[in-house]
Amino acid sequence: MNKVEKTIDLGGRKLTLSTGKIAQQATGSVLATYGETVVLATVVSAPLKMDLGYFPLTVDYQERLYAGGRIKGSRWVKREGRPTDEEILTSRLIDRSVRPLFPHDYKKEVQLVVMVMSVDMENDPSILATIASSAAIAVSGIPWKGPSASVKVGLKDGKYITNPSTTDGIDSEMDLVVSSTKDAVIMIEAGAKEVSEKDILGGIKHAKKEADTIIKFIEDFAKETGVEKEVYVEPKIDAKLVSAVEKLAAPKIADMVEEMLHVEGGRSAVFEELVAAVSESFTPEEKVFIPQIIDNQKKHYIREMILKGKRPDGRKHTEIRPLYSEVGLLPRVHGSALFQRGQTQVLSVVTLGAPSMGQLLESAEGEAEKRYMHHYSMPPYASGETGRVGQPSRREIGHGALAERAIEPVIPSLDKFPYAIRVVSEVTSSNGSTSQASVCGSTLSLMDAGVPLTSPVSGIAMGLIIEGKEVAILSDIMGLEDFNGDMDFKVAGTEKGITALQLDVKTLNLTPEILEKAIDQAKEGRAHILKHMLETLPEPRKTVSAFAPKIKTVMIPVEKIGEIIGPGGKMIKKIIADSGAQVEVEDDGRVNISGIDEAAVDKAVATVEGMIKEVQPGEIYEGEVKRIQPFGAFIEILPGKDGMVHVSDMGEGFIKNPEEVVKIGDIVKVRVREVDRLGRINLSMNMDPAKDKPREERKSFDRGERRSYDRGGRGRSYDSRGPRRSFGRGSGDRPSGPHFPTSRLIEDRDKGNF
Repeated sequence: MNKVEKTIDLGGRKLTLSTGKIAQQATGSVLATYGETVVLATVVSAPLKMDLGYFPLTVDYQERLYAGGRIKGSRWVKREGRPTDEEILTSRLIDRSVRPLFPHDYKKEVQLVVMVMSVDMENDPSILATIASSAAIAVSGIPWKGPSASVKVGLKDGKYITNPSTTDGIDSEMDLVVSSTKDAVIMIEAGAKEVSEKDILGGIKHAKKEADTIIKFIEDFAKETGVEKEVYVEPKIDAKLVSAVEKLAAPKIADMVEEMLHVEGGRSAVFEELVAAVSESFTPEEKVFIPQIIDNQKKHYIREMILKGKRPDGRKHTEIRPLYSEVGLLPRVHGSALFQRGQTQVLSVVTLGAPSMGQLLESAEGEAEKRYMHHYSMPPYASGETGRVGQPSRREIGHGALAERAIEPVIPSLDKFPYAIRVVSEVTSSNGSTSQASVCGSTLSLMDAGVPLTSPVSGIAMGLIIEGKEVAILSDIMGLEDFNGDMDFKVAGTEKGITALQLDVKTLNLTPEILEKAIDQAKEGRAHILKHMLETLPEPRKTVSAFAPKIKTVMIPVEKIGEIIGPGGKMIKKIIADSGAQVEVEDDGRVNISGIDEAAVDKAVATVEGMIKEVQPGEIYEGEVKRIQPFGAFIEILPGKDGMVHVSDMGEGFIKNPEEVVKIGDIVKVRVREVDRLGRINLSMNMDPAKDKPREERKSFDRGERRSYDRGGRGRSYDSRGPRRSFGRGSGDRPSGPHFPTSRLIEDRDKGNF
């Protein structure tokens, strides 16, 4: 292979592709650079070890932490481990962008490995990875109908942005990724802030135009390498054999399809029985082709039926399956809902927690924290099968991420709802579009939990059948239509607009016009489903569950953070121990206080508010005597805030010993005499300021002793050191989380360590 390097301008930045220098033993390899983000994509094809019955394409995307100059945060494990959810999602993005272009019955195993080797914190490595993958396959010689190109599009101030930088993406109204060939769109992935259908379509067209430039660039790049494509001849089954099998199977096809309506795309017992019965009439060599012939016959029967206007289950093209929903199924959880559409059924469950319970994400680009988490689970029984149970599959991670993306735009801000939120969608029955059933069920469960969503979200899966000029767009596809159709197009959104999209195709004939019709039809379907959902629960509940933690937020001056935490965390430990609530202090002065017992929360709130209250001369308090010294008594007038009554201020006459007047634990009424220049609070038990004795009479006061209760000094010491980042979990300009690891403190409290 010739060494080739080419560069073009893309979105105002240089995109460079090079090959022949690195990974020379791979079937194809490309080093791609965009800004200072660098990705290595390699592809290898090898003979099949065994026929799996499908094209064995494997895609692995890996982010090396060294790419961002980082060492893994784990104390014990410093090397990269199992792929993160983000890596898995990017692997799926690449897979969906290239797989439709391979011959489905290609008789070699293909592995695509993509490594992120450098990140500049501005240019998205996942988009560069899809471009590099396309280029690597293009220079490999593997038979392929590419190249394809992937483009990310943002929307800001009514203008589309090509491959927005990290900075540009902060205020973008949508995050749209489109993969396409010269002729058709083959993959869409999008999250949006209730963006209109018109703006989404405009973004897709913008992406397609930019993709055409990249495709031409990759074509020219591949041509210069001089690599010739492997000649691939599609295997043909003898026409006479096909005709003979179809003739024998024809009387049973309708019955088989009828039974398969209740099975999510899988082969039913009727299918296996039919294959066995037909096979009796043929030689062992011919029997190998019979399952494929009958499957193709079944597929043709279904597609022909749909194009004539009748779907396998008798519905019209725009008709939604019967809907059922229910909320509050599980009595002790914080929120729950059951959503069913046809045979697809999902139970979604909400758990609320303190803000610190959000997920910490570690990548080459740094650390970030996620407050809203959506997890999807589909056990084998959901489709009537046996199988593996345990670690989530790539599909489960992908479906959970899609539902999370759909709902995240309507989650209230932390200021309005100070909770970390986790939703788990348990698929209990599957027959088409479980991800969108998860969106609907999760919306209802969040409303049941008292989460004040800005708008409810519904979702629907759209299908497509194309034969020549005949086109049928299907609303709410079931498994049978998904497996035998040409498109799986998932659309989620509110009444105002779209929040998430996902498109996968098995055809290269998807035009912008067809896509526009599908989006419009999906809007009608979403409205129908949303109406049903709101009949079940019209609005979020006014309060959270009695079993959910109660969270209150107190805003304190930043300069007071040191007082709340105390030296070595002494004060915050005491607040937690005394109240039984969890206390979290953020860098901006936000103090989140949480607990199941509302009385404990209120106690901690009162303590924090008392500690930051500025005491004024003349104010009257009832406080508890905490400590007695020969010269006076220390009174706690507010939670965490002491003042001292000098012995001369305990009465009108001479008092030799403070214990003549007060005892530890006594509740006494005191007046703030003054707050001195050091922030110390001087109290008096005399309510008449006119009777205050001159300060000269108190020269015997021991200032060294007095410093023992000086909290103002601690505050200044904290400020002199600057922000105490050592208590946080973040770095740089990313959210740093709480100043103090309160979860550990709670464990210490429970163990009796303080």
